[in-house]
Amino acid sequence: MLGMIVRFIVSALVLLVVGYLIPGVSVAGFWGALITAVVIAVLGYIVEAILGDKISPRSRGIVGFLTAAVVIYITQFIVPNYFSVSLIGALLAAFVIGLIDAFVPTELR
Repeated sequence: MLGMIVRFIVSALVLLVVGYLIPGVSVAGFWGALITAVVIAVLGYIVEAILGDKISPRSRGIVGFLTAAVVIYITQFIVPNYFSVSLIGALLAAFVIGLIDAFVPTELR
């Protein structure tokens, strides 16, 4: 349970950094980032459950990258008051989140 809480807090901090660095990505404070992180995790889980592990946003490659960008883009429609992103912003956010995840994994392994 504690590991999951830490994961969501780290993910929220990553979203705040992405919102600061990338034009076209807007996050409404820490609580907005935390809610957005939870929605992205749930959407990622749903995508993985429907399409399998190979297309998961966590997998490597162009398919995983594009899937992550689509999940990020769709999230803005679920939590519109907390998160907004343009199409290019979603692609850039997926790239930056992937880079940050390579050095600071948000999933406890």
